[in-house]
Amino acid sequence: MRFRANLFSILLLGTKLFFGSCGGAGNSGTTPPPVTAPTITSQPASQAVTAGQSATFSVTASGTLPFTYQWFMNGAAVGTNSSTFTISLTTLTQNRAQINVKISNTAGSTTSNTVTLTVNAAPVAPSITQQPISHTVTVGQPVTFSVTSTGTSPLTYQWFLNGTAAGTNSSVFTISQTTSAQDQAQIRVTVSNTAGSAMSNTVILTVSPLPSSVLTYHNDNMRTGQNVNETILTPANVNASTFGKLFALTVDGQVFAQPLYVPAVTVGSQIHDLVFVATEHDSVYAWDADTFSANPIWQTSFINPAAGVTAVPCGEAASGQGNCTTITPEFGISGTPVIDSSTGTLYVVAYTKEVVGSTTSYVYRLHALSITTGAEKFGGPVAIQATSGTVSLVPIQHMQRPGLLLLNGVVYIGFGSHGDIGSWYGWLLGYSASTLQQVMVFNAAPNGKEAAIWQSGCAPAADSNGNIYVITGNGTFTANSGGVDYGDTILKLNPNGTVADYFTPTDQLTLDTSDDDLGSGGHIVLPNLTGTFPHLLIGAGKQGVIYVINRDNMGKFNASGDRSVQSLAALTSGPSSGGLFGSPAFWNNLVYFVAWNDFLKAFQLNSNGTLSLSSTGPITLAFPGATPSVSANGTSNGIVWIIQANVANDTVLNTVPAAVLRAYDATNVAVELYDSSQAANNRDIAGGAVKFAVPTVANGKVYVGNRNQLTVYGLLP
Repeated sequence: MRFRANLFSILLLGTKLFFGSCGGAGNSGTTPPPVTAPTITSQPASQAVTAGQSATFSVTASGTLPFTYQWFMNGAAVGTNSSTFTISLTTLTQNRAQINVKISNTAGSTTSNTVTLTVNAAPVAPSITQQPISHTVTVGQPVTFSVTSTGTSPLTYQWFLNGTAAGTNSSVFTISQTTSAQDQAQIRVTVSNTAGSAMSNTVILTVSPLPSSVLTYHNDNMRTGQNVNETILTPANVNASTFGKLFALTVDGQVFAQPLYVPAVTVGSQIHDLVFVATEHDSVYAWDADTFSANPIWQTSFINPAAGVTAVPCGEAASGQGNCTTITPEFGISGTPVIDSSTGTLYVVAYTKEVVGSTTSYVYRLHALSITTGAEKFGGPVAIQATSGTVSLVPIQHMQRPGLLLLNGVVYIGFGSHGDIGSWYGWLLGYSASTLQQVMVFNAAPNGKEAAIWQSGCAPAADSNGNIYVITGNGTFTANSGGVDYGDTILKLNPNGTVADYFTPTDQLTLDTSDDDLGSGGHIVLPNLTGTFPHLLIGAGKQGVIYVINRDNMGKFNASGDRSVQSLAALTSGPSSGGLFGSPAFWNNLVYFVAWNDFLKAFQLNSNGTLSLSSTGPITLAFPGATPSVSANGTSNGIVWIIQANVANDTVLNTVPAAVLRAYDATNVAVELYDSSQAANNRDIAGGAVKFAVPTVANGKVYVGNRNQLTVYGLLP
């Protein structure tokens, strides 16, 4: 009974508690807060990733928890119930996918902005598809290297020159002006992007020296006639199969002056190798040296027939006594010009006849021309005048035959006779190269007569100390008795025109009487040598005797016998059927002569300063013989070049034979390599021959001055 009573009590108590919870008087219970729908406070953001990378989107919301999250990609439900949605390994198919999320609770839901997933392709490391290539240029020229590569952009480029970073961030690398120091430089480039890099092959830049310029008669002031920087022409390729006439350039007169050559001249915006040609019609031409053209780069003429200015008719030379035996039909420019490469100036002497009313004048003028335009420079031209003692230079009585000498800022100009007609003197005049003002006058026989300085066109020579050397023709000689007349003499002059030393053969009087000019030939000032006589000069004249002279003690005149190092009667003798009418050449201790009615001869220079015959050419040359030039690559591949003129002695034929270019092995001139008459059908025929022509060899070509044309030879295409 007790158990039941207790149960009843408990039931009553529970009933009381139950009804009390419904809110009667004295109720102490609270009302729960309302549920709030989600509100997004931080939207998801668009993502850009590389394929294979992960991408995570996130959202932040406020409202009554708990939230449920449903992410969508391109409208399809994806992801887990989380405020973040991660794609752990993206693919290119997901590129531009649209992403959003719906957030919900018991009170409602909200949807985020739609954002974009950008999936970029993975970058491809660079791969070089076209390597740079090696280049060969001439010093001063530009050069460009290039590379082509694949790979994901952007690509960066780093060029290297001999291992040092160089160039700009570009697929091309340009050196605008190469230098000799860059010869054999190693060039490479590294191409990079975010995926990696690739390195090119290493290539080589070869910077060749400029072809040797020919700026003066017989190549240099020593008159050696050698070009030892000729790398193209060799004894192996100078033959009728591979070498021949390339083209001819037409000019307006005879070319007695040696053509000159300057490489890499900038004319306007173009670079040209130029060959310069002067004519007896008083013109100077600049031609592109490598290509045929009907038109020169420029031409300057010093005549104006409409104004009464012409070249000098040959019959009017020597005060009207000229018989046109030396040059016909006119005299204009005979002496080889000279070029100052440092200022780009060509100096030339032009001879003109000028008629004003009833007055006729004959004038020599020194012109200074720009080698790029032909325009006059330094206030030129200037008329050439000179007085020595009581005598003056009379232009109509004198011929400006020797080439010009440029030495230490002075242009030296020599004069002789018009074929021994009338009265004349040997003159050497000096003019400032920068002002064209006369600075020196020398007369070889001021108290006598004659002693012409003509040398068959050879220019005065000079040594490294600034001494000047000329050889005079027949004329008065009084130096042995205290006089100042130097006929048939090799003279050493100071720059001011005073005689420093001289050599005169013992038989000078005989030479003068028989017209055996010592000065019919040119001379060489040899480079400094080792041995008994380190400073030598070699020359010869009409009598066919080669004189080897010690420049430190030339020997002067000795009635009992010559005081030369050697007097070698090894050439034919003149004046009517032999003698030297040209200049010798020098290479590799060999000296080359071609006298009239004689062979090409090579002489070995011995340690004691004497010469001995080394080899002899295969043919005899008619008047006037020849002036050889030598091309070589240092001490190898030597070639002796001559122009065979075949003109009668001092007679111009009505039908002028063609000049013949001949080439010989310089180590043995008995071996002829080529002559321009070998090829069939006159393929290599030159223009009409002129006396005393000198071949100019430069950069694989040989330039031959003819009557009214320049003939150009080289390796055949």
